[in-house]
Amino acid sequence: MASQKQNERAEAIARLREILKPGDRVTTTVLHVSRSGMSRSIMCQAVMKDSNGHSYIGDISWLVARACGDRLDDRGGVVMGGCGMNMCFAVVYNLGRVLFPQGFGIEGTRANGRKVRAKSKAGANRMAANGVKFRGRNCDSSGWDNDGGYALQYR
Repeated sequence: MASQKQNERAEAIARLREILKPGDRVTTTVLHVSRSGMSRSIMCQAVMKDSNGHSYIGDISWLVARACGDRLDDRGGVVMGGCGMNMCFAVVYNLGRVLFPQGFGIEGTRANGRKVRAKSKAGANRMAANGVKFRGRNCDSSGWDNDGGYALQYR
């Protein structure tokens, strides 16, 4: 049973990595708040492409729950327990940590104005040495953010 859960988790992570890249936005909607206020059901959506290349907004809540080890409720939302913080941010932050555990490349600008993003820490170092300007969290100019939780935007 444990290996089946590990396989499902690995498949969900692989599928989410196909859908989401650093800098992409995950839209969250609170579907339900428990009576005590200690847990929330949160639907997660992202822009996806169909087989014809057309964009649409798809529900990725099931994949998020599988990848992060959370559960879905009967409304189809990811159940997040706790209070005193933005739980929509928390679910997207946790997803980013799962998808990008080694960190992610920050978007930078070349001298000609083109936007670029490094795929590895070594690539970010090369780009920074070649004059690409990066401006990450806390004015980080290295081109690489070690905390994958900030790879995705949320709304």
